[in-house]
Amino acid sequence: MIKYSWILALSVISVLCSCDSSRIYEENKNIADGIWNVKDTIFFEVEITDSAAPVNMYINVRIAGMYQYENLFMFITTIFPNGKTHKDTVECILADQNGWLGDGLGDIFDNQILFRRGVTFPLNGKYVFAFEQAHRFGDMPYIENLPFILDVGLRIEYSK
Repeated sequence: MIKYSWILALSVISVLCSCDSSRIYEENKNIADGIWNVKDTIFFEVEITDSAAPVNMYINVRIAGMYQYENLFMFITTIFPNGKTHKDTVECILADQNGWLGDGLGDIFDNQILFRRGVTFPLNGKYVFAFEQAHRFGDMPYIENLPFILDVGLRIEYSK
C-alpha cells in the first residue's frame, strides 16, 4: 500500500511540475514532406483576452540535420482583430560556427527563437499570424522549395 502511495505522489508531482503556467498559446504545424514551398503560408489563430499583459513571442523551428543553411528567413504578417496588418521580415539563426543550435535528437533539431520580448497586444480578440518562407540564397530569388524544414510554430507566453 505504501509503495502505491509513493507512486501516486510522484505522479501528481510530475504532472504539477510539467504544467506551463506562463504559456498563453503554443502550436507547431508540420511541413508536408519536410519541404516548405514559398507559396505555402502557415496560419496561427490566437485569442487574446488580456491585452494589458506583456508577453514574449517565440518562433519554433524544427529542422533535419541535412538542412543546408545556417538560418531561415520568414515573413510574419500579423492580422489584428480590427483587420489591420503588420508585416515583419525575420531571420531565424539555426547554426553557428560550432554547429546546429537548439535541442537535438539524432539528426533533428528544435529551435525556439525569440521574436518579440515584453510586448503588449493593442486589442483583445482574435489575432492571426501568417508565416511565409522567404529564404534566399545570395542574389537569387526566393528558394521555391526549401527542404528539411519539418515543423514551424508559434509560442506566446507571459513575460517574466
